[in-house]
Amino acid sequence: MPVNHSFNVIYIGGPTAIFEIGGLRVMTDPTLDPPGGTYHSGDLVHVKTKGPADVDIGPIDVVLLSHDQHYDNLDNAGRAFLQQVPVTYTTSPGAKRLQGTSVGMAVWQSVTMSTPDGGELTITATPARHGPAGTEALQGEVIGFLLTMTGDGKELQIYITGDTVYYEGIAEVARRSDPAYVFIFAGAAQPRGPFVVTMRTNDAIDTAMTFPHAIIVPLHFEGWAHLTQNENDLKRSFEIIHIEPRLQLLQPGIRTSLEIKSQ
Repeated sequence: MPVNHSFNVIYIGGPTAIFEIGGLRVMTDPTLDPPGGTYHSGDLVHVKTKGPADVDIGPIDVVLLSHDQHYDNLDNAGRAFLQQVPVTYTTSPGAKRLQGTSVGMAVWQSVTMSTPDGGELTITATPARHGPAGTEALQGEVIGFLLTMTGDGKELQIYITGDTVYYEGIAEVARRSDPAYVFIFAGAAQPRGPFVVTMRTNDAIDTAMTFPHAIIVPLHFEGWAHLTQNENDLKRSFEIIHIEPRLQLLQPGIRTSLEIKSQ
């Protein structure tokens, strides 16, 4: 089959990855502190167990920040890094707190920018729920992002869930889009009790079934003490139901080219 589009992704660690697409470099939730830190936020305590990959990050054109209120999505070095970035898209409350070049987005709001290669990149904020129903006020507002790259008569869609569990908002994204890759924030995080606030293996499989044409790429499954599932749990769960080819794990610090082929 002929290749329609390709893009590169560099997994930095935790929820942090760099997407190289259309000549732009886009980073998700910057967590750039070394390991060993303990972070206090209200009644939450986050402990960082693993630092970022040892790579030269280089210039970043855009940051996509699912939320700013938890250190495992924006740590101290990540927060300082935002000051170097031309624009950070995040939640509206987050943009008010961060100020600077941060821009708040409401769910389903879109922005479009021209890319160096002559195409266009549209960024759409998507719904996310950072835990079970009823915890929204406790956890704070979170969003995900749908990236739509167009150029040369072709289109590529990438969905980044942000910190969320599987719920009806994920299904709504599927009704409105058909991404080739879905980057899930996994790890079954349990920062404040027995319930999870990011995707566990069940959520990952539900997401795979909801996006039947997509490759599932996990982020945010290691590097913090409150994460309770890892890449081995994800691999085993996908193997059990015989969909392991639809799971792609990234190696930290390695630039990986992901290809989108015509149907």
